[in-house]
Formats: sequence, structure tokens, C-alpha cells
Amino acid sequence: MLSWYFKINLLVRIIVGLILGVVVGLIMGPQAEIFSPVGDILVRSLKMIVMPVIISTIIVGAGSVTPSQLGKVGAKCMGIYMLTTAFAVVIGLFYGNLFHPGKGLELAAGSVTLAPIPFNETSFWDVLIMVIPTNPFQAIAEGDVLATIFFCISMGIAISILRHSEDERIKNAGDSLFYLFEGLAEVMYIVIGWVLEYVPIGVFALIAVVFGSQGSGAFGPLGMVVCAIYIAFATHVLVVYGGGLLFFGVNPIIFFRKIKTASIAAFVTRTSSGVLPISMEVADKELGVDKGIYSFSLPLGATVNMDGTAIYQGVCALFIGFAIGEPLTFNQQMTIIGTTVLASLGTAGIPGSGAIMLMIVLNSVGLDVTPGSPAALAYAMIFGIDALLDMGRSCTNVTGDLAVTCAIASSENEINRECWSNIS
Repeated sequence: MLSWYFKINLLVRIIVGLILGVVVGLIMGPQAEIFSPVGDILVRSLKMIVMPVIISTIIVGAGSVTPSQLGKVGAKCMGIYMLTTAFAVVIGLFYGNLFHPGKGLELAAGSVTLAPIPFNETSFWDVLIMVIPTNPFQAIAEGDVLATIFFCISMGIAISILRHSEDERIKNAGDSLFYLFEGLAEVMYIVIGWVLEYVPIGVFALIAVVFGSQGSGAFGPLGMVVCAIYIAFATHVLVVYGGGLLFFGVNPIIFFRKIKTASIAAFVTRTSSGVLPISMEVADKELGVDKGIYSFSLPLGATVNMDGTAIYQGVCALFIGFAIGEPLTFNQQMTIIGTTVLASLGTAGIPGSGAIMLMIVLNSVGLDVTPGSPAALAYAMIFGIDALLDMGRSCTNVTGDLAVTCAIASSENEINRECWSNIS
């Protein structure tokens, strides 16, 4: 009976759910609170998959990098990808602090109760020390995101070393562990797909509650989020990527013109992994990058380079803090930078992955998105416009993959300059 629902494009369903939620909320007013349990199901479903997604995807991501690839070119790729991700989240936090998205919503003053924020004021060095778990299983059970990520990265690299051992027994053990977590990752992608099917219904319910209590005043903060994020995207692409390309002797104007096919495809499809074949074709035919470079850097970038997602995390985390009347402190913002850079190692380049990662980032700074809490309502508002933000995220991610690939190829003199004389 519900086959018609699943046949409609998910993006269309989410937009319809968002619009209906706004209309119903404005019409019903405070009575829209009756939809709260329907929205709580979505929040609990998302929280359910956070830790399994972290464990599986980050171990697989780190385990996919061979020891030989951790040489000169591999070190350059990883170093530049991590650096640009750090720049990205800093830019996101800068524009978030500049625009103050979410300020004035006062969700904590509504009919729901603000969940306590357990984040303690500690120094930046204390946060770095606490990244190393004394008991990784306890960290996983308690939802300690940073400690779990650190442990998973370490375990993934160790599995990679086992997989490339000359001892057949050790190699088989490494492969078995890798395939186990790869299977878990694939299972989680299926579960994420199931949760995404419920998203339109959950978004409708949560948005109805928000607009029922806030009225039309909620439009302004959402518009501010979109504005801040897209300005941050443009700044990152032009300043970080453009400046980086100039540093490595590449003309950024010609570069941006040559990669338009891949960038547009990423914007439309909202997936960086899905357009990987197009990115490789662009790197080969348009940019003239040697296959030995792009065949390694682009798949790696599709896994670890999530600059667009990092910008999104910075702005949206600040939005939620302002919306619930709990602006994030400096130490919390520093924690966001560390969490985002580390979590990017395993973030899947698929539609909706940024919203899952946002839950991870919020948990890392003590913003527990408990069903019925103001933080959950603010998160739902972001989820309602996530598709619009996801387009810019994916486009930025793919642009970054190609920019880093081109820069490394230029530094290694593995680029065909003749391709750059042909500008289409």
C-alpha cells in the first residue's frame, strides 16, 4: 500500500515533508506538539547508528590505505587533505560566529525542557590527552566520540599492516578483520538507507513542532544558515583551493573551468563517491594528471577529504548552540575542529552522510540530541534543509579532491602541461 511513497524521490519527499511541517505548524500552533513522538523516532534512529557507523567506516577507511601508499605521495595526500579539512571547519566556525545563525529562536524557552550539557570547561591540551582512551570499549559504550575515532584509526592502520604482511597467516588474519568491518560498514549503509526513508516523516513532525511554537520567526534563522554555509563554501574554494593551486604553480582559473563537469555532477547528485569515475576522467583528460597519482589520490579523497562537510559541521553546530541558548565556548569549538578532521577519515561520500556526521560532532561537545529536547528540534530544522546544503557540500568535496590531486601532480612533475593549452 505504501509503494507509492517509496517510488517518489527521497529529496522530493523531504522537501514535501518540510513544507507540510511548516504549514501544519503555523496552522496548529502549540497544538502541533502532538507530532513530537513521531519526530522522536527519527532522532532515536539516528542516535542508534552513530557509533556503529564510526567504528565500521573509519576502520575500513584507514585499513584501505596500504603501507606503501603511506610514502612520499601518500604522506602529501593525507597531509594536504587533513590541512584543508582543518581550514574548512575553521572557515565554517568563522562565518558561524559572524552570522550567528539560530540566534533569536530561543527553542529552550518553548514547551520542551533543555537537556543538560555535560561538557566540562577543560583546556585544549586536556582535550587532546582525552582523545587517547584508557578503555576503548568503555569509550564506545559511553559514546566518547573522539576517543573512539582515535582507537578506530589506530586499529585500521594496524589492520592495513597485517593485510600486507609477507606471512600468509598474518595476511589472512588481517584480511579477515578488514572484510568483517567492511561487511559491517555495508550493513550500516543499508540501515542508514532505511532511516533515510523515514526522514521525510520525521522532518514533517519535528518541523511542525518547531513552527508551532516559534511561528514564522523560524524562517530567518534557517535562511541565515544557508547564507552562511554557501558563503563559507565560496570562500574555501576560492581562497584555500585557489591559493593552494597557485602555491603549487597551477592556474586556478583554468583549473576551475576544466573541472566544471565533475563539480556540476557532484552538485546535482549530492554524492562525491558516486561521481568518482567522472572525477577520474576529468583528471586524466582535462587536467593531464598521471594515472599513478589520480588513481590513488581521488579514491582516497572520496573517503577522507570532506571539506564541504567540515564547513557544514562548523556552521550547523553553532546554529544549534545559538538556537537553544547555549552558544559554544572556544574549547568546544576547538573540539569540533579535532572531531571533524578525525571523523572525515570515515565519512561516506553519499547523500545524507553530513547529517549523520553532525550528530557525531554534537555528541563530542556535549550537545546530546535527546528526543524532545531543544537540541533535537534545532537538529531537525537543519535536517529539513539538508538536501539544499548537501549539494554545496558535495560540490566542494569533489572540487577539493581534484585540486589536491592537481597540486600533488604538479609538485611531482606528473602532469601533462599540454592539456592546459586546451581550454574548453
